[in-house]
Amino acid sequence: MIRVLVVDDEPQIRRALSLNLGARGYEVFEAATGENALTVIAGEHPDMVLLDLGLPGMDGIMVLEAVRGWTKVPIIVLTVRDDEKSKVEALDAGADDYITKPFGMAELVARIRAVLRRNPDAAPDSPVVLTTAFRLDLAGHRAYAGADLAEIRLTPIEWGIVGHLVRNPHRLITYRQLVTAVWGPTYDPDQNLLRVHMGHIRHKLEANPSRPEFFITDPGVGYRFQPTT
Repeated sequence: MIRVLVVDDEPQIRRALSLNLGARGYEVFEAATGENALTVIAGEHPDMVLLDLGLPGMDGIMVLEAVRGWTKVPIIVLTVRDDEKSKVEALDAGADDYITKPFGMAELVARIRAVLRRNPDAAPDSPVVLTTAFRLDLAGHRAYAGADLAEIRLTPIEWGIVGHLVRNPHRLITYRQLVTAVWGPTYDPDQNLLRVHMGHIRHKLEANPSRPEFFITDPGVGYRFQPTT
């Protein structure tokens, strides 16, 4: 059974979608706020998220940016905004599709099926990474290391590097790929700058920074995150 999270601050919309999707064989969860949506995604691991942009507090764009820090769960944005700028902003933030209110259920279900076909293996990842040396809460941007797992601070750049590596375990990430992911496509790759940041990351997270077990260098090519040794 496909599990769908409906995120909307209007109870009548959540109820209508829950009833209609439930009648079509979907298992439906509901969230009224962006903060609640992050909690449900982390705890329930839905197969699809239907996300309203106009949420109180943490709006839909903020939810997209937070979620895309640790999971590839397919997300369809549902909103009354039909201007091109809003669509581009949502898609750039990580939405898989965009549908404007009001819409018909047949169209919505067709969009859900289409997005799931494009993402057959898009099972949500865990927002928590745990090794023998450290624990990372990707959703909350909190890091703990050492024998007592004391909380430590990673800079935004360090989070960008760590986040990209741990979301691609065992995969070799080239210097250019890592620089593009963290600084953007127009930044000129600087291997020395990456080495400095990686040195700081290892000192903060690795039990023995001079002999790292988890953040491994492939000399002249890039880095990989090795979750097990």
